[in-house]
Amino acid sequence: MIEIAGLDHIVLRTTRMDEMLHFYGTVLGCPVERELSPEFGLVQLRAGSALIDLVAVDSELGRAGGGPPTEGDNNMDHFCLQVKSQPEEAISHYLASHGIETGPFERRYGAQGFGNSVYLRDPEGNIVELRNRV
Repeated sequence: MIEIAGLDHIVLRTTRMDEMLHFYGTVLGCPVERELSPEFGLVQLRAGSALIDLVAVDSELGRAGGGPPTEGDNNMDHFCLQVKSQPEEAISHYLASHGIETGPFERRYGAQGFGNSVYLRDPEGNIVELRNRV
């Protein structure tokens, strides 16, 4: 039997590397851990115990995945990141201060059971769920 301990990494293909790096690196606080050559096209950001891999669509690695994601054809439904516990109003205010639109926090089921989370979109249109650990 396989037991999953947590999210290891996700891979997001992008045509907007600078905007994606700003969103995940600056806004969400995921520092760059490793960057391979621009020709290869991979930047890895640390997200707690997991990684978010950003792949430039026009790079060697990115071309292997086909065409770029579009508004109607994203490369995934969504993924969920756990955030350290803090008031929901503080999270919403922080995201709004960066021009990030969100829906309301709602009670949802996830890897740690039920908890409150909010959905938002990254610059490439991928849906990101932020789960507040209360």
